[in-house]
Amino acid sequence: MPVGLFRVCLLVITAIVNHPLFFPKENGTVPENTEEIIQKMKEREESLRLEQLRLEQEIADQEATQKALEKAAVVVEESKEEKVRWDMWTALSMVIFLLIELWRQDFQEGNWQDIGGEEDDMAVLGKAFKGVAFPDKAVLASFYEKRILGTTGDMARMREMVEGFADDLLEALRSVCNRDADMEVEDCMGVGSMYENWRVRKPFVCDLIVPFAPPEPYCFRCQTWCSGDSFPPDEQGYGTIKVCRADEDATGCICDKTKLGEDMLCLLHSQVSSTRPSSEMEDLLCFKNTQYLDADQVMKWFQIAVTKAWNRISHKYEFDLSFSLLDSPGALKIKFKSGKSIAFNLTPVVQYENSDVYFISHFPRSSLAADIPSSTHWFLTFAVYERRFIQLVSKTLPANACHVSCLQILSFLHGKQCSLTGPSGLTNYHLKTVLLHLLQARPSQDWAPEKLEARLQDMLKFLERCLHEKKLYHFFIGNGKVPAELGFPIIFQRAEPLNLFRPFVLRRDIYRKMVDTFHEMLRNMSALINEYTVHIPLAHTNGIRKE
Repeated sequence: MPVGLFRVCLLVITAIVNHPLFFPKENGTVPENTEEIIQKMKEREESLRLEQLRLEQEIADQEATQKALEKAAVVVEESKEEKVRWDMWTALSMVIFLLIELWRQDFQEGNWQDIGGEEDDMAVLGKAFKGVAFPDKAVLASFYEKRILGTTGDMARMREMVEGFADDLLEALRSVCNRDADMEVEDCMGVGSMYENWRVRKPFVCDLIVPFAPPEPYCFRCQTWCSGDSFPPDEQGYGTIKVCRADEDATGCICDKTKLGEDMLCLLHSQVSSTRPSSEMEDLLCFKNTQYLDADQVMKWFQIAVTKAWNRISHKYEFDLSFSLLDSPGALKIKFKSGKSIAFNLTPVVQYENSDVYFISHFPRSSLAADIPSSTHWFLTFAVYERRFIQLVSKTLPANACHVSCLQILSFLHGKQCSLTGPSGLTNYHLKTVLLHLLQARPSQDWAPEKLEARLQDMLKFLERCLHEKKLYHFFIGNGKVPAELGFPIIFQRAEPLNLFRPFVLRRDIYRKMVDTFHEMLRNMSALINEYTVHIPLAHTNGIRKE
């Protein structure tokens, strides 16, 4: 702006100096053409006025530009301050998120499937219990004695008979198999409710698992979802089994991952050992054109082998053996001439490393549960450790502890309700998982026989909360408090907890059915129990309540 004023003043001074009237020449006279001079002066004045207007416009434009630049500078400064504030909020949010994540992990380690150890917390019934008439101690004791205790002897006799026959059948199976080409079958093991003594509903079914291994020089290399490689969420709890040569590197040679030229040869593997015909892998029960063990192929091989073994020893027995269920390949049934029958499951499994965790080919579960991703994905079962944990804890509990009784009663009620309203996503394994969590959370004295009613209420309330939150964690996976005496693999203790209710989160219809079945079971509980309970005099019942 000062430069513009200086230019205007300079122009005016120049005009004044050059004006002929102010500085006339000496001895000069006024020219005669005055009008012409005046006209030129007017034209000059008009041009100066236009120049002045142009200069003023330039000055105004410069002032506007200056203001715009100042305003832009202010906006930029404000944006910088806003960005700094936003960066601070972002950093603060990240810190809060990390603190929450650390707290969550500590919470899971310190409060595994939090039960609520205080008696006052468990004394408050949930919404589902409002208006529910819960059976008292006398009614529960009478029901348990009449309906459940009588089946214990039958289970023991059935287990002994099935185990003896299964051992004989597997010995015959080994004799009919080719030791150089077929899988090697080991001795069977009993798992599940029949061997944990809490099975209550008939027909009784024994669950036996049969470990097997490949013939020499092959071996199994197992890979689980928590071994480091990424598995999709729907494949958690599963693993794959790769059939390899015993002398083969677990990571594999680079010649298996790259295409070598015709004139190039791997120095570690000869052409004979590196190329495996697809027929050879299929003979080893692998999925087509892969080295991964196929569960469907294994079950077909096992069924054929069992059939051959039975044909060899059938003359020794006075009963028939057949496969009872098409959708359960390991389901067998013994049929006596009298018309009676005994059912049992004989399922091949693969041992995970040197532990008692097993990959099971076909895991018995509800038809409403999520499907197996593929036949090369094997479900992991921890049934052996579950049985050992119950046996270990039972040694520390009072005599005639009520933990098994609670599970038996709840399993009976659930089974009866499902027979009335149809099956739901809730299974006996979920009920067993609830008991395992409570056994770990509650002190030993809380499982005294006289506390049956209180512990049964605890199981129902815990299950109600799990249904409400859609979270029931697997007892062993992610549980850092597993007793060291069990020798449980550390890799599964350090894994992320596995939510058994995860398949129902996105399947709202099944979840709704499961919740409705639970509520119906609560409402019908007294009627179901009274149906199998002898009449108890009112005075006797009141006397027990007063105690």
